[in-house]
Amino acid sequence: MNETRPARFLWLLRPPVPIDARTERIFLLVGVAALFAGYDVNIFGLATPQIQHALGIPENQIGLTLAYFRAAALIALVIAASADLVGRRRLLLVTIFGQAIFTLLTAFAPGYLSFVGAQFLTRVFGYAEEMLCFVVIAEEITAKARGWANSALVAFYFVGAGLAAGIFGAIDILPYGWRSLYFLGAVPLFLVAFLRSRLPETKRFEQQGEGETGLKRGAIIALLKDLARQYPGRVAIVLTAAAAFGFAVSPATFMAQKYLQEVGHYTPAQVSMLLIPGGLAGLGLAIAAGRLSDQFGRKPMVLATATLCGLSFYLFFGAGPHWAMPILWITGFFGFFAADTLVAGFALEIVPTHYRATVGALRYLIEIGAGAGALALEGVLYDQFGGHGPALQWLLVTIPVTLIAILFLPEPAGKTLEEMA
Repeated sequence: MNETRPARFLWLLRPPVPIDARTERIFLLVGVAALFAGYDVNIFGLATPQIQHALGIPENQIGLTLAYFRAAALIALVIAASADLVGRRRLLLVTIFGQAIFTLLTAFAPGYLSFVGAQFLTRVFGYAEEMLCFVVIAEEITAKARGWANSALVAFYFVGAGLAAGIFGAIDILPYGWRSLYFLGAVPLFLVAFLRSRLPETKRFEQQGEGETGLKRGAIIALLKDLARQYPGRVAIVLTAAAAFGFAVSPATFMAQKYLQEVGHYTPAQVSMLLIPGGLAGLGLAIAAGRLSDQFGRKPMVLATATLCGLSFYLFFGAGPHWAMPILWITGFFGFFAADTLVAGFALEIVPTHYRATVGALRYLIEIGAGAGALALEGVLYDQFGGHGPALQWLLVTIPVTLIAILFLPEPAGKTLEEMA
C-alpha cells in the first residue's frame, strides 16, 4: 500500500490541507470508534425513563447513578496514562475490546447492581478509549489541521448519537426494549476491534523510543512528578478550565433527553425526530468551529462556544419558551461538544509527546470527576427546588471559571506540537 498517496475519502469532511493515506487510515479507525462511543454513551440518557422503570431507580438517584458511572474515569486515567509508557496502539486495542465486551453484558444485566457494574466497566474502557483517540489525532495530524481533526472526531460522535436516537425511536417495538439498544451497539464494536489491529503506532511515539520506559513499578508516579515539575502552570490552568466546564455542563447534557420526555412531553419517536436532524446540524457546526479555530485561534472559539452552551442550557431548562426547546437543544449540545473538544485539544497541545497521554487523561479524569460531583449534587438540588430544571440551571454557574482560565493559556493554533512544548 502506498502510504504517501493523497487521501481519497476524507474530502467529505473537507480537511483544510491535504493528508496522506496513512493519516487517513488512522483517522478513520479512530473516528469509527468515536461514532460507536457516541452511540453507547447516549443510550442511558435517551432511555433513562425506560431503564429507570425496569430497574426501579428512584427519581432523586438518577444523577447519582450516572455519578457512579463517571467514577470509572479514575481507572481509565491509569490505562490511558500507560500509553506514554507502552504506546498508543497497544492500549487502543485493549480499550476497544473491553468496551465491546461490557456493552454486550449491559444488555443482559438482570438488576440494578449488575447494570451499574457492567456500565461502570464499559466506561472504564470507553473513557480511556476517548482519551487516547484525541492523543492519536493530535500526534498524527499536521498543525494546520488539528482543530479540524478534533472537531471532525466529535462529528463522528454526533453521528453515533444520532444513530442511537434513530434506533431509540423504535424502543417500544424492539424486542426486549432498551436491552436491544445495548446489544446492537456492542456488535459493531467487535468489528471495529478487529479492524483496529491494522492501526499503526504514532510516528511521534516511535521517534521517542517505543517501549523505552515500559510499565515498570512506579513509572506512572515518576511521570506525574516530572510533569508537575516542568509544566505546573499550564497543567493547573487547563485542568481548572476542564473541571469548571465538566461541573457545569455534565448534568445538563445527561438530563436533556429525559427533560424533553417528561417536561416537554416528547414521545421517544419525537425525541428521535429532534436528535437526528439536530445531530446533523451539530455535526456541520462542530466541523466549522474546528476549522475556524485553526484560522482565528482556539481561545476565541472556546470563549464563544462555552458561552453559547451555558446560555442555551439555562434557557432550555425552564427560562425559555416551549417552542424554542429544539433550537436550544441543538445550540446547547453544539456549544458543549465544540468547547469540550477545544479544551481537550489545549490539554494535548501544550505539553511534549512524553506527557501527552498523561495530561489528556488527567484532563478527562478531572472533567468527568467534577461532572460526577455535580450529578450527585443535582439530586440534592432536585429535592430542594422540587424539579430538575432549576437544579440544572444552578449548576451552570461555573462556566465563567472556564472562560477566565482559558485566557491564561498559550494559543496553540497553527503551531507545531514541538513549538508549543
